[in-house]
Amino acid sequence: MEEQPGLSDQYRTASPWPVFVALGLTLSEIGVFIGLFPVAVFGLILFGGSIAGILTESDYAERPWPTLLAVGGILAVLALAIGVFQLPMSAFTVANIGEGPLFTRLVAVVVAGVIMMAMGGVGSLLERTKV
Repeated sequence: MEEQPGLSDQYRTASPWPVFVALGLTLSEIGVFIGLFPVAVFGLILFGGSIAGILTESDYAERPWPTLLAVGGILAVLALAIGVFQLPMSAFTVANIGEGPLFTRLVAVVVAGVIMMAMGGVGSLLERTKV
């Protein structure tokens, strides 16, 4: 009798990424919908990083850095587009960050997107300079 029937040594038994995808999505939704800025930013970064990790592990991407750049860019552009179409132009000031719930949540999404793009860019640069 085998301890794990049907599994061979060439396949891993489990991947950690689905747990992090679910945790990142949950934290980002809690942070965005309740208005907890740090939780929203952390959850979105965890979600984007997990997407990059799962695509790299499954060989859909060679490196995680371009995926981080893409996910961060998509988040930032979507949040900025929603802000432009839903908010008056007078709302786009630094003084309004804590005032309006929609503006504060959009700022959290943009910040998470910018951080992910920075992580992707720095990771790509460090990988290129590594010999």
